[in-house]
Amino acid sequence: MSNIKLALIIAPFFLLASCNESTNRNKKMVDPGAELAIIYNVLVDDAADNYEVFSMNMDGSDKRNITRLPGVEWSYFSMGDRVFYISDKDTCHRCMFLYETDFRGATHRKITEFKLADSWMSARNNGAELIVRPHPSVDSAFYIIDLNGKVLHRVETRLPFSSDPLFVNNGDQIVFRGGLTKSKLIEGFQEALYIIDDSGKNRRQLTHFPESDTTAGKFDFRAGTPKLHPSGEFVSYQSKQQGKFSLYAVTLDGEKQWKLTDNEENEGWHEWSPDGTWLAIELFDNNETQFHIGLMNWNTKEMKILTDTSYRYQQSPDFVRKVVD
Repeated sequence: MSNIKLALIIAPFFLLASCNESTNRNKKMVDPGAELAIIYNVLVDDAADNYEVFSMNMDGSDKRNITRLPGVEWSYFSMGDRVFYISDKDTCHRCMFLYETDFRGATHRKITEFKLADSWMSARNNGAELIVRPHPSVDSAFYIIDLNGKVLHRVETRLPFSSDPLFVNNGDQIVFRGGLTKSKLIEGFQEALYIIDDSGKNRRQLTHFPESDTTAGKFDFRAGTPKLHPSGEFVSYQSKQQGKFSLYAVTLDGEKQWKLTDNEENEGWHEWSPDGTWLAIELFDNNETQFHIGLMNWNTKEMKILTDTSYRYQQSPDFVRKVVD
């Protein structure tokens, strides 16, 4: 699939009181009662390779471009009222550094002085530390950094390919997407989700793609970006199985792996609301001619499409707290 890339809920379904304390450091710092917005990435101008970060209300209204820059901006993580995005502004084309802004794009701040890879990220310690993937020309390890971009710790996975790091288990472990070769261009990639201690020790494979399934192409996700459910009990991810991209889940011990959703559209990158009542999903047709952002009622499974056809690529949804002056 392309690199760049529904309706009310009465009560949380999986959020367990007994898990609150143990997962607090992994949860995004969003008051469940606060009004949320959705952040997503848009290809504004294909010819100019211009990607922007947009925000919109939970009903799809008030769509706005919050980066408004000529190059490439992609957001893969938000926390509280902060939106983190990578951008090639003020540098060479697709030379990406990390920045932050708010849901309106009112202020922007550069965080890293080293280049980042095209990868998701996450946070721990009440948002004081981020885990990111530096560009391969910088390092092959994950970096745990503070909010000023200082590298606090390197995490070596000892796999040829590692991306999309996600803090789990109170931030003591990391789930990530790994491969047995350096890229999908090289035979034997065998993409899967792995879990590893934040020290880089005790790596284990979590997901196992069905050996009998031959419907996923060479560049299709067999185990896409992991997302932690607010209960802290499992991660969800996209995978092309039986000829269709759907969302799947796996427990953190790897003992249970299952199909999570059953929507007609292909499902891609996605995110849980902080209390688990919403699931925002990237939806697209088989030919990838149109990508939409949908919002799903996790209790009733009702889906609402929030985007229109103004743009073809509308992807990678996330939740951010709205701060209104």
